Amino acid sequence: MTETHSKPRQQAEIAFGRTQSQFFARERALDELDAIVAARDEKTLRLREARLAKELQDSLLPPAKPSKRVKKS
Repeated sequence: MTETHSKPRQQAEIAFGRTQSQFFARERALDELDAIVAARDEKTLRLREARLAKELQDSLLPPAKPSKRVKKS
């Protein structure tokens, strides 16, 4: 069953389709940005945890003895 619509109705349908396309494109772009932000936050957290673990490990080790340098005359 093929329905024929009036010309104004067809134009309205086309305009609505364009609006929907723009809306979905905007949503996809926002979803991509959210994914980028989440990945950055996860990486920052992972790096922070690694840095804190290294700082803790370094603080538990005895301090290194300063090396003696021989002065050249």
